[in-house]
Amino acid sequence: MFPRGGVLVRQAMDHFYPHPGRGWLSSLQSLIRLQVSAARKGVVSGKARWEEEKTDDGVKWKQLEHKGPYFAPLYEPLPDDVKFYYDGKPMKLNVATEEIATFYAKMLDHEYTTKEIFQNNFFHDWRKEMTSEERKKIKHLEKCDFKEMHKYFVDKNEARKALPKEEKQKLKEEADKIQEEYGYCILDGHREKIGNFKTEPPGLFRGRGDHPKMGMLKKRIMPEDVIINCSKDSKTPEPPSGHKWKEVRCDNTVTWLASWTENIQNSIKYIMLNPSSKLKGEKDWQKYEVARRLKGVVNKIRSQYRADWKSREMKKRQRSVALYFIDKLALRAGNEKEEGETADTVGCCSLRVEHIKLHPELDGQEHVVEFDFLGKDSIRYYNKVPVEKPTTVLNKHLQDLMDGLTAKVFRTYNASITLQEQLKALTDAEDNVAAKLLSYNRANRAVAILCNHQRATPKSFEKSMQNLQAKIDAKKEQLGEAQMELKRAKADLKAKKDVKSKAAVEKKKKLLEKLQEQLLKLNVQATDKEENKQIALGTSKLNYLDPRISVAWCKKFGVPIEKIYNKTQREKFAWAIDMADEDFEF
Repeated sequence: MFPRGGVLVRQAMDHFYPHPGRGWLSSLQSLIRLQVSAARKGVVSGKARWEEEKTDDGVKWKQLEHKGPYFAPLYEPLPDDVKFYYDGKPMKLNVATEEIATFYAKMLDHEYTTKEIFQNNFFHDWRKEMTSEERKKIKHLEKCDFKEMHKYFVDKNEARKALPKEEKQKLKEEADKIQEEYGYCILDGHREKIGNFKTEPPGLFRGRGDHPKMGMLKKRIMPEDVIINCSKDSKTPEPPSGHKWKEVRCDNTVTWLASWTENIQNSIKYIMLNPSSKLKGEKDWQKYEVARRLKGVVNKIRSQYRADWKSREMKKRQRSVALYFIDKLALRAGNEKEEGETADTVGCCSLRVEHIKLHPELDGQEHVVEFDFLGKDSIRYYNKVPVEKPTTVLNKHLQDLMDGLTAKVFRTYNASITLQEQLKALTDAEDNVAAKLLSYNRANRAVAILCNHQRATPKSFEKSMQNLQAKIDAKKEQLGEAQMELKRAKADLKAKKDVKSKAAVEKKKKLLEKLQEQLLKLNVQATDKEENKQIALGTSKLNYLDPRISVAWCKKFGVPIEKIYNKTQREKFAWAIDMADEDFEF
């Protein structure tokens, strides 16, 4: 993130991360001393973390010590030979104005810069940051020429990709040093990894879908914007030289380490613990336990909302219909939004008349509701659902039905129970691992469809499928040759009837079996890829599916857990891997 290369890197780090009387290397050494100190106090590791005593008074931790956020590097002005042009003439920009111009220049080849709302928002915010002289000259975005600036960043990016292996290794080592110093904290004697320890660099807001604020300037986060949260007896993180924190507090009822308010939507951003941390693991565990409790009362709740369809009170009828769709279709609840502040996305409780059509009969089915709206992240939800004939308020009602119950708990419950049922229906114990994984992904896909976790077909999909098909064709050719060789070996054995010929037949048989297994694996991979090209399996797997279901399935059917969860995910779900055996039932 800092200018690369020997002394320059060190100067930049010492400039932005100085400590009285010591440089950044000493800071790293101080963190190591901090870790040694924590070890002496009794750092607990491994499985014991899940067995530690928990409190019910809202206290999340007793000790929290960290180094604060790692700030985005300061802007480096462009070289003199890289110019900005206005109305065909080169124009030297003020450093602050130039920095914002580079944000737009970097995105010239992106679809965003073709959108009028993006262009207008950018130009409006850019002009606010210009000097008065620049504002007098720069009045029309269409007269601005960023092409030379854009080329500079493209070339710089290509040069970075083309660096020799040794240089890339040096950059990695520098990044590792930063990670080591700022990427860990000490929490109740544990050395815990921090999730996002870097502040987001300044740039242009993109948003999802046709967001009304796309193109607006995301301002640089400064230490004066940041609230630090740590324990009273810990060493308070030192702000960069010449700066101070907005506030330092000790609030052990929350789990964030630092926070600030971003300027686009005035939302609070947090530095949180990594998903693999003890607190995050406990929170995940509790989330799925609440969903499991719903299993015991869900039939009673369903009977209640069906009865409420006939209530004389309109509010009850509306609430019961909303709950029915949240349960049946796994819709999000949805909240009211200020017009012009966010994209026009809706949920169950904020649907408008234009989002639904009622059909007495459609496609051979009676009483069909046709949904068509933009959901979270501007993903289109389109569904035609035959129904049974007959947000704040809703969540309060849900709390009355079961402690801790929200619309999201319904979503988590229905997703998890669907996965468990689908795995039971689809898994064949006699299948090989590749076929079992196909069954798992099909079960996961049923959940993703339920939760409307769609994605656009990846741009690389066709090329990827062509490469896979080429591998399948090559494997079929190898298989054909192996079959011919086995046939010849059998003929040779029939003629000679000696030990050597018999061994040759066995060898050819094993090769044939190996190739058949490899071909099956490739075919399964192709089927899986095709079926999931427009489905995002990761969202439900990480956020809505109780991981103990997957862990139990792996243990029961002999599938390595690494085939389901990667290293980061295994760390996130360490609690589930520790707890669940093959007989676990959601």
